[in-house]
Parts: sequence; C-alpha cells; structure tokens
Amino acid sequence: MIRRNSTKDSDQNKRAHIEDGYTSDSSEIFETIDRSDKWQKTITKVVKAVVSIQFSQISNFDTETSLVSEATGFVVDRDRGIILTNRHVVGPGPFCGYAVFDNHEEAVVKPVYRDPIHDFGFLQFNPRDIKHMELSQLELYPDLAQVGTEIRVVGNDAGEKLSILAGFISRLDRNAPDYGSMNYNDFNTEYIQAAASASGGSSGSPVINEDGYAIALQAGGSSEASTDFFLPVFRPLRALECIRKSLPITRGDIQVEWKLRPFDECRRLGLSEAAEAEARKHFPSKIGLLVVELVLPEGPSDGLLQEGDTLISIEDEPVSTFVRMDEILDERVGQTLKFVIQRGGEYLTQQIDIEDIHAITPNQYVELAGATFNDLSYQLARTFCVPVGGVYINDASGSFRVSAYEDSGWLLESVQNQLVENLEEFVEVMKTIPDMTRVNITYRHISDLHIEHYHSFYLDRHWCSSFRIATRNDDTGLWDFKTLQDKPLPAVEIKEPKFAKFFDIPIEDPTRQACRALSNSFVLVRCITPIILDSYPFRNQICHGVVVDAVNGYILISRKTVAHDLCDIIVIIADSIDVPGKVVFLHPHLNYAIVKYDPSKVTADVKAPKFSDKPLKRGETTLFIGSNSSYRLVTEEVQVSAVETAVVPPTYLAPRYRGCNLQCVMLDSQLPQECSSGMLVDDDGTLRAFWLSYLGDDPKHGGLRMGLDVTDVKDVIESLKINQVPEDLKVLDATFYTLPVLQARYRGVNQDWITRYETESEDQVSFIAVEKVSAPLLNSTHTPLKTGDIILSLNNKLVHSMRDLGIMYKSDRLNFKVVRQMKEMDIEVSTLSTQSLNTSHVVIWCGAIIQRPHLGVLQQMEKIPSEVYVTHRSSGGPALQYGLASVSFITHINDIETPDLETFINVVKDIPDNTYTKIRVVSFDMVPVAISIKTNYHYFPTSEFKKEEGVWKSIDHGKEN
Repeated sequence: MIRRNSTKDSDQNKRAHIEDGYTSDSSEIFETIDRSDKWQKTITKVVKAVVSIQFSQISNFDTETSLVSEATGFVVDRDRGIILTNRHVVGPGPFCGYAVFDNHEEAVVKPVYRDPIHDFGFLQFNPRDIKHMELSQLELYPDLAQVGTEIRVVGNDAGEKLSILAGFISRLDRNAPDYGSMNYNDFNTEYIQAAASASGGSSGSPVINEDGYAIALQAGGSSEASTDFFLPVFRPLRALECIRKSLPITRGDIQVEWKLRPFDECRRLGLSEAAEAEARKHFPSKIGLLVVELVLPEGPSDGLLQEGDTLISIEDEPVSTFVRMDEILDERVGQTLKFVIQRGGEYLTQQIDIEDIHAITPNQYVELAGATFNDLSYQLARTFCVPVGGVYINDASGSFRVSAYEDSGWLLESVQNQLVENLEEFVEVMKTIPDMTRVNITYRHISDLHIEHYHSFYLDRHWCSSFRIATRNDDTGLWDFKTLQDKPLPAVEIKEPKFAKFFDIPIEDPTRQACRALSNSFVLVRCITPIILDSYPFRNQICHGVVVDAVNGYILISRKTVAHDLCDIIVIIADSIDVPGKVVFLHPHLNYAIVKYDPSKVTADVKAPKFSDKPLKRGETTLFIGSNSSYRLVTEEVQVSAVETAVVPPTYLAPRYRGCNLQCVMLDSQLPQECSSGMLVDDDGTLRAFWLSYLGDDPKHGGLRMGLDVTDVKDVIESLKINQVPEDLKVLDATFYTLPVLQARYRGVNQDWITRYETESEDQVSFIAVEKVSAPLLNSTHTPLKTGDIILSLNNKLVHSMRDLGIMYKSDRLNFKVVRQMKEMDIEVSTLSTQSLNTSHVVIWCGAIIQRPHLGVLQQMEKIPSEVYVTHRSSGGPALQYGLASVSFITHINDIETPDLETFINVVKDIPDNTYTKIRVVSFDMVPVAISIKTNYHYFPTSEFKKEEGVWKSIDHGKEN
C-alpha cells in the first residue's frame, strides 16, 4: 500500500493554522519550520549517496536461495567506491548486481566483504563509472543513536526508487530479530528499534539523523506492526577502517550465542545479589547483562560454559554489551582469554580459545548431478545447536532430490555406506561412482535430527554433467570454478539378465480368474527430466504403464508421465528390478507415449494382454484394474457411464501438452479417480481400454483421469508387433469439440444432415466443430479450416465423434464438407507431419531455456512472431534479473532479426561476456517490448541440446571451468 508522508502533511497543517490564527505559540511554530528546512537540506545531501541495488544471488548457498531482488545501500567511501548494505543482500554465495544512483546512472558492483554473523556487507563499484554527478558519501556515527533521536530512513522502500520514512528511536538494546530457523539471522548484537514502517526493498537503507550522519543500518521489520529493526554501525565502521587501511577484517568468536537479559531475569538464572550490585555500579545506564543462550557442541566453549551462565568480565574487564564483547574478541583472534561468569551464585573462571569466525564460514560449494553442497555453516549449526561442519545439501535438486517439499536443509551422512564428514570426503567418494548408478545415501534434516532417512537414487552425470567446486574470490567478486572430474566413470552395462517374479492379482470371482495374471502386464516407468522443456512442470515422475508388446519390450504410458523425450527412462519390473528404457513414440493428440526396454536384460514372465477389436459403449460393465497412490494394483467392477469427447483445459500461463481431439471412456465410480493408471478388461482378461492421467491446467491436483479405448491405438500396437515404430503420423493443425444438435441447427446445419446423423447414430447425436485453428510455424500456411466450422463429413463419411477423425493420422490430404457462416462448402486440407511438431532443439542462454514453440503453444495462438520461444527462466539468472519473461518470443537480438533457433544461436554465441544486449520480445498476448540483458557467461554459459538422428546431444559454447 502506498503511504503518504505524514511529516509533510503535518507541516502543511501547521502552516494553515498560522494563516488562520489558530495558534499563539509562534516560537514553537517557527522552530518546527526551521527544523523542517534543516531536514530538507539534509535529505537533499543524503540522497546523492543512497543507491538502489538490483541484484541476483546466483546459487543456493548456506541459508540463502537463488533469487532476483532489490535493496538499498549507501556510499561510505566515494574514492574507493565502497557501498554499505546488508549481509543478506550481499549474501554468502555468488552475487551479481548493479547500483542505481540518484541521477539514475548505473554502476556494476562486486562483493568485497560480508560479515559472517552480523547483517552488513560491502559492495564496491568503480567511481569512474559515474560520470554525470558528483559522488557523495555518508559518515558513520554509531554513538549518535540515542533513544528519542528523530531519524529518517532513506531508501528503496517497496521497490520505489527513493522513499523517505520518518520515525524516532525507541530502544537501543533490543536482541536481534528472529526471521525463522532456516533463514539467515543475526545474533550476538544489540539492535535499535524504531517505528518507520519500512518494507521490502528498504534493506540496507541508511538511518540518518538531522545532521545527515548514518547512525544505523536498516535491516528488517515486523509485518504485524510498524516496528523496524536497525543494526548499529559500530562493526561496519571498524570493518570499513580495515578496508581503508588494507588490513584483514579479523572476527573472533567462541561458538556461544548470548542474549541480553534484564537483571531480574539474570538473578533468577543464578546471578548473586552482590554480583548484580557490582554490575549496576559499573553500568548504571544498562538494564542487564549477557547470558549464555546456547553453547555449540565441539566448539571452543563446549564443557566450559553452560546455558544460563551470566558473563561478568573478559580479561578482568567488566562487559555488559555485545559491542564491547565484539571489540575484545575481534582483536584477540587466536589467543586464549579469561572469562569470568556466574553460575548458581558462584564465580567461575574459564580460559577459552578465541576462534577465527572466517575459518568456520564456508566459502566453497560443489556442483554435482544437478545439486549443490557446502560445509555446514556456523549460522545453521547455531540455529539447531549442532557441531559446525558436515556436508550440507543446500539445493537438493537433480539426482539428489530427496523430497518433493524441501530443497534445502539436508545433512548428508553417508554415500554408498561410506561416511562423508566434509566436502573433500564427499567429492572423493562421488568420483568412484559410475554414471547411471543406483546410489544409497543416509541423511537427516537439520530441523529434525532425530530421524535418519535412507534413500536410493539414480545418479545422472550425463545430462547434468557438471562436477566442479566453486571458491569465493574477494579480489574479483566472483566464485572461481575448478572441474573435479572431467567425465564420470562409464555406466555399468547389464551383462546377465535380471530375474523378477510377478504375483497374481487377488481376484476371488471365479469367472474372472484369467484377469489375475494381468499383473504381468503392468510395469512401473520412471521419467527423469534434466531441464524444463515444453513447459512440462515435473522433473521426476513415476507411474505404471501397460506392456503392449512383451517380445520387443514396448510399454504404453501416459504423457502426463512422459511428456517429451529429453529424459531418462527407467523401467521397473515386478517392483523388483529396473532396466533402462527410452522414448520411441509420442502421440500428438491421444495422451500416450511408447517406451521401449530391452527384454533380453530381463528374466521375468512379462506378458502383453489380449486386445479387443470392439470399442467400449456406454452401459457396458467391465473390470477396472488400477494403480493407486501406493502403486499397488486394485480392482473394482465398474460401468461405463459415457464415451464422449474429452475436454482437457489448456494452460494459458504456461502452455503445455494436453490431450485433445480424443474420445474418452468415463466411469461412474470413485476408485478409478484415485488411480493414476490402469486397464479396463473383460472377464477373460481382454483389454478394452487404457486408464490414463491427463495433464490439465492445474498439475498440483493430479489432472484428469479417463479411459482411452484400445481400438484407438490398435494400429500403433499392430505396427509395434513387427517392431515398426510409427515415425511420422499426420495431424490436423486444429482442435475440435462436440456441438449439440440444437446449436448446430442455429448455426446453419439443415434438417437433411440432422436426419442423416440421427439415422446413423447409436448413442447420442452430436456434431464436431473446430474449436481453434493452431498457429502455423514460420514459412507455413494456415489450414483452410476456420474456428467455428461444423464438420458434416470427412472423405464423404459422416463424422459422429473424434474417433472418426482418426483417418487423419495416415492421410496427407483430407476432404471436408463443413458449414461456415450458415453456408455449406467443400474444403481440401493438408495434414502436418508430427516430426515437425516435436521439440528437437533447445538453447540455454543467460539462464533462459529457449526452444521452438511446441504444439501446446501453437494450439493457443493465431500466429507466432518468431520460432524463438522462452519456455523457462532459472532463478538468479540474467534472464530473470533483467525481465525476460517466460512464455514470450524473441524476435531480434541487437536489432538483428532472429526468426529461428539456428539464427538465434549464431547471433548470441558471438556476444562477448558482461555485455549489454538489446532484445526485442513479443509477449504471448502479442505485445512487443524492448529490454536489455547483460550476459554473464561465468555463471550462465550458453549451451544447446540438439537431437540428431534420434539422439540428444549436448553442445557447450565457451563454458568456463
């Protein structure tokens, strides 16, 4: 919500009172005006030092996830180009960003320091990049922050370029705010509290007094109140002086979290009255002392300090504030100091080693099989009171995706029964594991260490080929990559057939005993996709398929499970053994794919069912055998409630494949709707229909579930029996729907046609009409069919249902008689090759996945502006950072037309790194826009996936290691 500046309104009201004679205290009024003028002059000076920071955190690391965001910072050293902002902006991991100054000039920034604990960090820019304004800087004066001080927060509040928020400091001794256990949290420092109502984007704003000094750093706030939290700038000031003097920024710690507790609470925890009196004498203005909140196991203080201990002194100096504690520890790294505490009313003296916090702060991560790993940090170890160290999965993606709900927070304990206690041990173990191996790991979630998890996963190092380590380089601001293994060990081939035993389905009905053995026709198919393609939303799907040819190893599976062929297929037989498979056929309309495996690798009684020659009809009773959510086969006698045209709704936000132009079997029963796959069979085991899942507009809710009659796929099954996979089905570039007779009559179908349909129909009378004509690819022509055409006949035969359109799959040309705008006409229509519709080329550029528009896109558009279609953007990439939208078309690069992928890749591969590139884009709604993107090949190199002779190949363009 946009907020009006209340201070300005207040001043205007007071001036109105003066003019109207409503006040007699003129000295107070003029003092207020003078102070307002002073603030105005101060703000005018301050805004020249404040910058908006547009940034991306490239990769998941430690507590942070990859993202694109904005924040605020301010120049604290104009000569060196040093900007102070929050640590959660600079981030612990890879960073890329730029600063926008008051006059809207921009400068690239790089991280030069991020504090390992406190919420501040420094970015650096080249002062020479700002050519049209005089640089200004703010001075840090932490001692000027006092209760009652009037302040302004000047920053990029709520995404606005510049906002000025007013308030008064209410507290100086607040404990650090808690933003949640899995997030970054500051600790062991006081925070300043005020009510300024700052919101998103204001992180890193300077908190200034009326003299224009930065007395604190905006860090966070409460979403339930107008309260804001500011970090005192004592430690940022010290770190800045170290940078200016080219000195290391030493940071000391003893792996203890402290809390500032009031004296009364300290006394309840064991502080003696005498010690309290002495502390109050030393610190008359303080409310309490520092108390141990927790001690990390295996840290320097383990066994020496306990929770509830009250700090009295360090090296015989009484200490009551975090500021002084930090000063002492930061100056004594590597030394042993004397700590005096009180426990149970007694003084205890402990000698504790001061540890370098930087040494326990991770500055490396490993990329492997689509996931990333780093050593467990002090930040997370403190949150859950565990020892610092261990292999932390900060992005459990790719092969290491161990949960559908949590991508981070996992602690890896062992790999292939070998303990891995740090990144080095983990890397050495993974080097010995061949590609496409089943890998066993044990792991725990850091939020629930009581539960040990065991998982077996399929290792993908052929699609996700990167196996490298990234190390932070504070000189360049980049993370340097080093390849750990050029190629994985080759996959181990299956030499001896694997044996598996099927168990019959428990069916008691004596008339259906032949159906018991149909368990031998079900196999599980797992589909693993390395990238987002065709806007398909899933990366790892598993579902039962039906073996349609046991001799040659062909399986029919829903396209909700296998949407495209840029994937790995694993066939699991009898829940016992697995063998690799591959996608050999994708039906463009009927929602099924054909997967093949090598039967010679299996010793099992795999059988294909008998196939019916007659389609199911409404009212028929049949036996349903389906796979439930636990992948167990369940049965139920069901009745066919309808055989009708299915309407699978399109997805407009991310167009993807959907079943269309199909006749589906509907069941009046609940159990089939709980099963993702299955069969409808006769009593003798003859297969009548496949039960399939259909991907609708909301994939989170499982999509639709309907039957596909076996007669609709019989031609394909027959060709598979002679080991011939259909390579080039023909399709119409249009989608159709059913039209009731009444609507057909209104739209011009005469009684003679209606009578003919009524005479030939067996169930119900309906007409087929054109729902939508698909957009043609470039250099292609529109079909002569038009939206709204009512189909009367196809090749001189009446079209009662979608099944009657099936002749298109084998025909180059079709003759239609249609009713268009109340007139009958004959139309000759050419069909399209399905080979031209399947995706066979993908470009990954600037973090965007770019392909030719797939069928799902063409079905929802009238025309396409180019064949360079953005289907997905990675989080943290330049495409997202600079606003290249998904579901859009790139038409020009640097004003060079890019009508197709070949032209596009030839243009972009010659664009240098760290170069702004002008891009002309057209949205899905055909709205043109021009944007610029800065290339970043260090983190986001250009690459391709290209299908050649039926095999996908990966091509890298200038990939950095």
